Amino acid sequence: MTLAAATRDAVDDHPFLRRALRAGVVNHAAAARFLDVDGDQEAVSAAVRRYGEDLAEYDAESRDAPVSMKSGVGPAEDGLLSVSGQGYGPGQGSMTALVATGDVDTRALSSALERLHTAGVEPDAAGVADDSLVVVVERRDGANALRIVEDALDALPANTE
Repeated sequence: MTLAAATRDAVDDHPFLRRALRAGVVNHAAAARFLDVDGDQEAVSAAVRRYGEDLAEYDAESRDAPVSMKSGVGPAEDGLLSVSGQGYGPGQGSMTALVATGDVDTRALSSALERLHTAGVEPDAAGVADDSLVVVVERRDGANALRIVEDALDALPANTE
């Protein structure tokens, strides 16, 4: 495998770095030091720069998916979300569910989860199916999580590749 191919593979193993390359905000020498690629660091840095130039520019899109908040969510056999036998639905629970309906998919869920984790909000469960995206969080995180999910859907990285 060539140094360029090994560098591309290493970058692709770190999606945050690939997104940063698309956005044009990467220090190529620092990226070369970060990546685990055998070879001269200057050559790896040049390969990172060339790979960044080959990627489509970073662009964001807004999704038409209003988000609502449902309080009192707890364990349920069926309802808003079920993962591996553990369900969440309305009732007497202490959780809050954020439900986005419309133009949603796994990229939208991934973006929302990444933003939630960055903000220190740890979802209890999350999923997407058909035209619904559901994220279950602690009640105290509900309002903040609502804003975060809305913001994620308003500026979703466009899938140009």
